[in-house]
Amino acid sequence: MTERRVTIGDLVLGPDERSELADVIASGRVSEGPKVRAFEELWASYVGTREAVAVNSGTSALIAGLFALQLSRDAPLHRGMRVITTPLSYAATSNAILLSGCEPVYVDVDPETLCITPGAVRAYLEGLDDPSGHGALLPVHLMGYACDMDGLSRVARDYGLALCEDSAQAHGTISNGRRTGSMSLLSAFSFYIAHNVQAGELGMVATDDPELARLVRMIKANGRRCDCPRCTRGADGCPVHPDGPDPRFTHDIIGYNFKAAEFHAAIGLAQARKVEENIRLRRAHVDYLRDGLAGVSDYLWVPPVVEGVSHFAFPMVLSDPAIGRDAFCAALGRLGIDSRPLFGCIPTQQPAYGKYRFWYEGTLPVAEYAGANGFYVGCHQYLDTDDLDRIIAAVPRALREQGVRL
Repeated sequence: MTERRVTIGDLVLGPDERSELADVIASGRVSEGPKVRAFEELWASYVGTREAVAVNSGTSALIAGLFALQLSRDAPLHRGMRVITTPLSYAATSNAILLSGCEPVYVDVDPETLCITPGAVRAYLEGLDDPSGHGALLPVHLMGYACDMDGLSRVARDYGLALCEDSAQAHGTISNGRRTGSMSLLSAFSFYIAHNVQAGELGMVATDDPELARLVRMIKANGRRCDCPRCTRGADGCPVHPDGPDPRFTHDIIGYNFKAAEFHAAIGLAQARKVEENIRLRRAHVDYLRDGLAGVSDYLWVPPVVEGVSHFAFPMVLSDPAIGRDAFCAALGRLGIDSRPLFGCIPTQQPAYGKYRFWYEGTLPVAEYAGANGFYVGCHQYLDTDDLDRIIAAVPRALREQGVRL
């Protein structure tokens, strides 16, 4: 019998998920409705923010959040302004900055956590003749490791920047007593299949600012005037806008169609109710892998032990580029272990960002090295000890295939 592949992520529709999905089918409503509202309320409570607004993906959450900042009363961000972010992350973060009419700028990452640091951001800003064209700071909690949000908050305050968070990969991570996603003006989450809480395709904007939440509700529904968190419209019309045109078909701003769906929210609800168990299992799996791979630590960087981390995956970085990351990962694949490259350094290694290469090549050494030589394997809650043992056995075997003498 063929062994199953050890996947990066998985989603098992158990009794809880099936029960929630059955409710949606029985209701006959698949567009935004009670499941979406329930998931928003549950997620805001879990993260520790006053508001949470569901959208159809994590990328949409980033775009809607950045757009809302431009439309808000204080408007800390304007089109054409620069947003400081990480060069080492999934492209959605940089894509969202550009798609919201702003310009991404990059600072290098810490070699231990692979996250941007307050020191790197401050050094970049101090080196500018005029930092006034910068409007926001958007760190990414990569692989579940939290950025130093207290330090970044001080930098943002000193330079008048709107501080946001991309917390797509850090559901439930705790840093200094607070969960990621609750330590800034607004944050974005993704519930894609590989993440700690999975819903297939779904995203969320979390914030303490009611105005930003209201704007995101409008933005995600083509800018319509109807912005209540829970619609109470009945046969007699809208109680909030009793006079004038129907607010569902009156558009005060130009927005997008980022609305969420009931089926995805139903799965997310079931998953979110057991997020702490998912986190516990992922931490145990990461500890097991870290211990099991100690014998090849001369050839691989593995994630550090940091209290409070909710692990997205198990990243590794080859210590010698001559080993060849792509060939090494292909060898893992032949052994039944799925892996993914560590995203690449956005401005120097992603073709879509080729116009930035001239400015950044050689200036982001840690991100460039990790982007070219890093990869990750799964640590999710559906793996068992046999799966983890297969990873531990496959890594040295793949190293030997690449000519490493162990």
